[in-house]
Amino acid sequence: PQAYFEPINWHRTALHECSHATGHETRLNRDQSGSFGSKKYAFEELVAEMSAAFLCASLGIVPTVRHADYLASWLQVLREDNRAIVRAASQGSKSADYLLAGLNPATEAGSMEVASCA
Repeated sequence: PQAYFEPINWHRTALHECSHATGHETRLNRDQSGSFGSKKYAFEELVAEMSAAFLCASLGIVPTVRHADYLASWLQVLREDNRAIVRAASQGSKSADYLLAGLNPATEAGSMEVASCA
């Protein structure tokens, strides 16, 4: 966190990266086979960013979109698939729910997974 100009940005970034971790085959099993610059990669980035935005809203953190390069790749995905935003929002919501469930030890997914993914 000390490497960030504003500590809150560390939290935003950590939530984004934890969202990627939910895509693992033993968690929500999203297709993460895309290499940097591919449509699959861009879609996974959109899912992670949407998940992070949902998480920020749930945790009272003001979200921001950070990377202009990602925006360009998202636009390409969105232009080619008019349902991509709906699919990304759905998967992002599932990711956020998975991570938020990890914060509550009473839930089935309530492990230390959230703390260990950052």
